[in-house]
Amino acid sequence: MSEKSVTIKNVVKISLILLVIFGVGGIGGVYFDQQVLPFIRTNKHLSRINFLKHSAENVTVINKTEQVTIKEDDSINEVASQASNAVVNIISLGSQKDLATRMTKNTDQSGTGIIVTSDGLIATYRSAIIEKNATYKVLLFNGANYDAKLLGIDEFSDLAFLKIEATNLTAISFGDSSRVYPGKKLVAIGNSFGEYQNRYASGLLSNLAKTYNLAGKTVSSSEKLEGVFESDFNNQKEYVGGPVIGYSGDLIGINGAIVVDGQNQYFQIPSNIVQKAVGLALSNELENRPFLGAYYVSITKEYAIAHSLNRDRGALIFSPSGKQGLAVIAFSPAEKAGLKINDIVLAVNDQNINLDNPLSNLISQYKKGDEIKLLIDREGSEVKISVKL
Repeated sequence: MSEKSVTIKNVVKISLILLVIFGVGGIGGVYFDQQVLPFIRTNKHLSRINFLKHSAENVTVINKTEQVTIKEDDSINEVASQASNAVVNIISLGSQKDLATRMTKNTDQSGTGIIVTSDGLIATYRSAIIEKNATYKVLLFNGANYDAKLLGIDEFSDLAFLKIEATNLTAISFGDSSRVYPGKKLVAIGNSFGEYQNRYASGLLSNLAKTYNLAGKTVSSSEKLEGVFESDFNNQKEYVGGPVIGYSGDLIGINGAIVVDGQNQYFQIPSNIVQKAVGLALSNELENRPFLGAYYVSITKEYAIAHSLNRDRGALIFSPSGKQGLAVIAFSPAEKAGLKINDIVLAVNDQNINLDNPLSNLISQYKKGDEIKLLIDREGSEVKISVKL
């Protein structure tokens, strides 16, 4: 073999060796840079070694992320479909006697309801049905229709409950309304067209109205729910009695409405309140809601400053007229126990009253006939009084 051939062969061999070295070294360098250095940088023990510390300087650790594309319209449809089969149309057929002509006039109303148990218990808001002198028909998603019986009205939450004789129905699932905050995306479902046809709206939970009381007055009633959700749905009157669900498909609340100063105000009854009322309806205890008989203002920090109160929480027994008889109902348990206007109720059976636990909601945990103790701030002194509801 000539000297020239040997030289070429050696050059090729050396080139291949260098190529392998650079290749392996490059791969090792990439691996060291992307895997080892970040580990050194984030390990509290290794990062203290000077040599390794300097080698890991200026290393930025980037967590790997993946981009996922979600079609908003499709996701809303999918979320709504999970609860849609639990939505029903309630047709109320009523009769009303005209006092002038003494003739009976037939009336009807179509509203939305929700199946809350698989054996046919239906919840709705009271204004979605005709309450008195009425019969009811319920239309389901599959075209079936049933006669329904009105089990009762929950005076605390203004929810109405009807029952149909059916089994294996699709019931809505309940979410935890205590974990819901403003900004959450919601979907409302309504069905009030006189035939079964759902309608939908998407929106946001706008506000937790903690001092909103269903009494519809300038003061709160001890017998009415305080604390509702407010949302930004359009045409909310079309959804009264129907569900508001989160993007998990679970019930967040039921749409309701009251008239205040001639104007409709819309809100949502939180699902945890609905669930409690469902339990009372199932056990035939809706009539056992307690009665205290007082009007009050839930004290906020702003209210305390504005009215020079020495307490920034609690329930101030109050009437805008300043009259005892309009703050505490005559012959009520509150009057019999000696509750007075301008008293500040601080606690019910050692449960402190605040915006998350207003007076009416704490009272609602008990039944007619129960005896409770109220902690009162009366002219700066704390006293306890017993009340039999």
